[in-house]
Amino acid sequence: MATSGTLFEKIWRRHVIVEQGDEALLGIDTHFVAEGSFHAFGALAKEGRTVRRPGQVFGSPDHFASTVGRERGLAGIGDPESRELVRYLERNARDYGFEHFGLDDERQGILHVIGPEQGITQPGLTVSCGDSHTATHGALGALAFAVGASQNKQILATQCLWQKRPKTMRIEVDGRPCPGVGAKDVMLAILARIGVAGAVGHVIEYAGTAIRAMSMEQRMTICNMSIEAGARSGIIAPDDTTYQYLAGRPYAPRGRDWDAALAFWRTLPTDDGVRFDREVAIDAGTLEPIVTWGTLPEHALPISASVPDPGAVDDPQRRTQMEAALRYIGLAPGTPLQEVAVDRVFIGSCTNGRIEDLRAAAAVLRGRKAAVPAFVSPGSGLVKRQAEAEGLDRVFIEAGFEWRAPGCSACVAMNGDVVPPGERCAATSNRNFEGRQGKGSRTHLMSPAMAAAAAVTGRLTDVRRLLA
Repeated sequence: MATSGTLFEKIWRRHVIVEQGDEALLGIDTHFVAEGSFHAFGALAKEGRTVRRPGQVFGSPDHFASTVGRERGLAGIGDPESRELVRYLERNARDYGFEHFGLDDERQGILHVIGPEQGITQPGLTVSCGDSHTATHGALGALAFAVGASQNKQILATQCLWQKRPKTMRIEVDGRPCPGVGAKDVMLAILARIGVAGAVGHVIEYAGTAIRAMSMEQRMTICNMSIEAGARSGIIAPDDTTYQYLAGRPYAPRGRDWDAALAFWRTLPTDDGVRFDREVAIDAGTLEPIVTWGTLPEHALPISASVPDPGAVDDPQRRTQMEAALRYIGLAPGTPLQEVAVDRVFIGSCTNGRIEDLRAAAAVLRGRKAAVPAFVSPGSGLVKRQAEAEGLDRVFIEAGFEWRAPGCSACVAMNGDVVPPGERCAATSNRNFEGRQGKGSRTHLMSPAMAAAAAVTGRLTDVRRLLA
């Protein structure tokens, strides 16, 4: 049984094997591997090791998976090196005996979409992956974090990992968001408030009436971008929304196991009166749709605002950073954000590639035409199939969007989906760093509905105008 404390503390204590100072050897329940795990598998082979618990390891190609030509399988991946990495993951799955959702598997997709979708991710588990946005899984009440190549190998070989105990932060989001304001807007507002280093060394627990009112998919968007604040992980207490989401999924417990799991899960939420190392409060009712203007996720403002003036900032270091961001992004201080033209639109990623995200974008696009090139890459094959069953693919296609196969796609530009130099992209992904979507590319982060609005108008647009 979980004892008193925060949600994080309860999970941490259950998984400590041994402690040394402020570090602990943790048992890892679930580990995800993608094509980027080739270093770890190479090290295993060189040392003659095996995967310790293959039943707790799951893999799928996502970063290097091409979103066009999928019907050709591996041959559809144009870059030979990327093709070999995808083939190597498949071979390792076969050799070591772990579950693999390959290119020819309808369940293939982004690992942080597949895990929850399959019911692999569950409350109270420790979840790891060699990808920074592993925090996504925290939306289901799991302690989920990214690992490096050597840690990846350690987990594969031992199903354990040394970790320094993080501090705790609670971000309380209360109030009812206005129409047109979604989870992505809430998270961008949080990042604008605390900054990209605001949660370094912490696990963030998101709480409050606005968080509890969110669907599981919206909660995943919130936890997904915790890493953009420097957090070790993001987590949300499981509740009836969580349990209803998990019920009946392929890897979720069933029968008596479900009853036992549910009884345990209900003990996990943070107890009343427990103190956090830091607390932040956000009023969701005051928020507008938000977009980024610069080259950091914290460079976020309401769509009604204008590009900020670095000259008005007293801190010389921050002023220099803002000036560099504006030079790269190609915007002048004082420019109304709604006058910023875009060259293309991308909808997808582990942040906003789920079925609810596609529904939100389609609601804006229905009966309208895109003014710029745009495409959609669903987060998994099952999301793609569901969207097609609901007719969402026809909405996108009739609006002038390309309807593509699942993968990380233009979020990371490792797979042929690249924004050309100097072009400006309205994207539903999680990062707007220099070159994130391709060398010289310029990225503006926003919600799926806002991205759809930008596609229709050809500029950053307040989606509330179109929803009205």
